[in-house]
Amino acid sequence: MNRYPRWKYITILVALLLGLLYSVPNFFGEVPAVQVSPANSVVQIDQALMQKVEDSLKGQSIPFQGIVSDPTGVKVRLPDADTQLKAKDALQRALGDNYTVALNLLSASPEWLASVGALPMYLGLDLRGGVHFLMQVDMKAALNKQLDRQTNDVRNALREAKVPLAGVSREGQSLVVKFRDADTRAQGAEELRKSLRDMTVTQLDDTRLSCAPTLQALKAFQQSALQQNILTLRNRVNELGVAEPIIQQQGVDRVVVQLPGVQDTAKAKDILGRTASLEIRMVDEDHADAQSLQAAARGLVPPGDDFYQSGRDGEPLLIKKQIILTGENISNASAGFDGRTNEPAVHINLDTRGARIFSQVTRDSVGKRMAILLIEKGKGEVVTAPVIRQQIDGGQVQITGRMSVKDANDVALLLRAGALAAPMEIIEERTIGPSLGAENIAKGVHSVLWGFVAIAVFMSIYYRTVGLFSTLALAANVLFLVALLSLMQATLTLPGIAAIALTVGMAIDANVLINERIREELRAGQTPHAAIHAGYERAFGTILDSNVTNFIAGVALFAYGTGPVRGFAVVLCLGILTSMFSAILVSRALVNLTYGRRRRLEHLAI
Repeated sequence: MNRYPRWKYITILVALLLGLLYSVPNFFGEVPAVQVSPANSVVQIDQALMQKVEDSLKGQSIPFQGIVSDPTGVKVRLPDADTQLKAKDALQRALGDNYTVALNLLSASPEWLASVGALPMYLGLDLRGGVHFLMQVDMKAALNKQLDRQTNDVRNALREAKVPLAGVSREGQSLVVKFRDADTRAQGAEELRKSLRDMTVTQLDDTRLSCAPTLQALKAFQQSALQQNILTLRNRVNELGVAEPIIQQQGVDRVVVQLPGVQDTAKAKDILGRTASLEIRMVDEDHADAQSLQAAARGLVPPGDDFYQSGRDGEPLLIKKQIILTGENISNASAGFDGRTNEPAVHINLDTRGARIFSQVTRDSVGKRMAILLIEKGKGEVVTAPVIRQQIDGGQVQITGRMSVKDANDVALLLRAGALAAPMEIIEERTIGPSLGAENIAKGVHSVLWGFVAIAVFMSIYYRTVGLFSTLALAANVLFLVALLSLMQATLTLPGIAAIALTVGMAIDANVLINERIREELRAGQTPHAAIHAGYERAFGTILDSNVTNFIAGVALFAYGTGPVRGFAVVLCLGILTSMFSAILVSRALVNLTYGRRRRLEHLAI
């Protein structure tokens, strides 16, 4: 009656051993480290780089505990945080701009554990730390881009209304629209007032109008640009796979990005620090001769043009300032290969507006060159400048141009994550070390530990031997929960520790129900064996009901919560699942092992 088949014992034993294996890495702690990663695809990660890193540290007499290499870069283990900062500065000076040197934290657990996938769980900023970025939004550049777009809107509105236009120019934060005579100026003013409701249209003289954004429109655009940048950063963080990121506005033009528990800090800094956006412009065919290009290289750039040298092959080009399309018109981007040449490429899908404009421009510019620029940190790079052979419909564009597979993936990631409405710059970077979270960790661990001890003492006194089995099952529950969190590489925060403490209290509730049911059966005159069997069987329905309702609440918290609330919900739901297993199976296995072999059981210590 109270015996398990052998396979059940083996299953429980294997589960306990796996739980122990995947929980152990959390007790080794972490050590400070620096990570060296290539800043571009030209630089390779090889033995020579490891040797250079080692020589640089030895040359500065900086002690280190080991150097390892992986596909993301070279990582150096260091004895303390002060040495970590010295090593970062020394390596950045020695390696130059071709490499990104970032602060990091590495697990101190043995390599054989990592080889079987036994890794420590991540800890949030409030426990272990992570990476903290403060990013500044360049609102002036954002307004300039907005005015450039509105220049095109003015031209398109007047073209569709068939109003002759003599020219559009910028003067400060307003646009000056020129007409041939007073009659066309009056027609143009009426049309622009109808089409551009967020701009104030005023008359300058008989042939000129001034179009300036309203104060309301400026404030709305600044707020919209900031919110779009926050959304873009969140998308980029999602591409990185960081758990529970914190991305929020600070002040009027700043954004705080916190990446708790992030391991590849160099990659995070590279992706977040890059403010890549796409611009499509036309090449100035009227100044494509060698003489004009040489003059432009000396600084004599024709009005309305920008001078670029292609980052791929160094070809000098004069590109018109007028922007045809930007990254805002991109609906999707993916890395792939050119079907004809088989070289890496980025495939871009434009939205409806972008597809319409692109089709119209390619139709009117057959035989001319179109430049596709990638703008990063205020600097533009001509990715490719192909000749338009025919009209391109459907909004599907392909970018090629001597890029590697890694370049194609990075560009696609940045464009897919969304265009930044305004350039951003990292003005503050902090890697928060474990010392700041040590007090929180100690308090959290103590709360769980003393809660567990109090429950263990009460259960052992009140329910005696069976209460001791309940305590051991509770310890197994905590072991399973920590192992699952480690296996999932979850990020544990203070709310997560609160959920573990809550799980400990909820898990013992199932054993209390079972034990009380056994005592009731004994009072009713049942034999100890029959009481044990009835206690577990009849308490199961109540345990299941209570845990299902708690699980539903946890799912609701996860679905509608954000940040720490979702972290709490994840730990709570996992704790409910592990508590069901430990309270019903593990405690029953211990009772069966102790009492199940006795044919005549006279007394049950409960």
